[in-house]
Amino acid sequence: MYYLIYSLFYLLSLLPWRVLYLLSDGIYLLIYYVIGYRKKVVFDNIAVAFPEKSLAERTAIAKAFYRNFVDTFIETIKLVSISEQAFRRRLRINRDVLDQVYASGKSIQIHSAHFFNWEFLNLGIAANTPYRWLGVFTPISSKAFSRIMWDLRSKFGTVLIPATEFRTQFHQYARGQYSLGLVADQSPGSPMNAFWTKFFGRMTPFVKGPEKGAKNMDTAIVMADIYKIKRGYYQIDLSLLTMEPRETPDGYITKSLINFTEDCIRKRPDNYLWSHRRWKFPYDAEKYQHLVVD
Repeated sequence: MYYLIYSLFYLLSLLPWRVLYLLSDGIYLLIYYVIGYRKKVVFDNIAVAFPEKSLAERTAIAKAFYRNFVDTFIETIKLVSISEQAFRRRLRINRDVLDQVYASGKSIQIHSAHFFNWEFLNLGIAANTPYRWLGVFTPISSKAFSRIMWDLRSKFGTVLIPATEFRTQFHQYARGQYSLGLVADQSPGSPMNAFWTKFFGRMTPFVKGPEKGAKNMDTAIVMADIYKIKRGYYQIDLSLLTMEPRETPDGYITKSLINFTEDCIRKRPDNYLWSHRRWKFPYDAEKYQHLVVD
């Protein structure tokens, strides 16, 4: 099954970009107007984030989101066969931040959120970092698709660590300098094991793991924003948050990521993954007040 699906994806990836984007346009029309994939979740999330906007404005954001959403998957197919040289022509990145931290001798954690296109972000860092680039990978239930995504995400040198095996595998890479990429706006499995803070004005829980790991390993923290310049071309902006995570108060790193994420979304509202339930846990002050970070 793997070879059959991979062969299909590879052949599709050989199509010109303009043909693939025509396919993307057709899928967008189907998903938005016919299937209505997670439309209620998307509109509810956008309404929470932008209550001041009119229905017409929120609808425009939703439509642009769905276009970016479909483009992401079409572009991922194209990445199956793309060469590193061709890929580099489609990405701009200020890698001097990585070089600066690397020269200090420190390892680094790169924190980002669910911005489009996260597959470009992974390959873009892999192709431009002086570090060994580690990525946490959540295996897909389909073994064939999981293997295809593994091959794709590691093609420029990313060392992938399954999320289920991170605790047992990470230590072997932590002896030398490394960079670890984390999409750190994830909802926690349990709201009791989280930092709570305001995200677009609503109390929201966020995972503690990225901050805890940075302090344990004393890694520098860099924030990563990725966004589309035009179809098929992306910009990665990297900014250093701190070289000394252990000197920051509890919750500071997480709160900084949330503020960074919110700022990025306000600049480009359609560039965020609105189809996930961002506010699924209601805030209970009696239960969670001790977990709040300001």
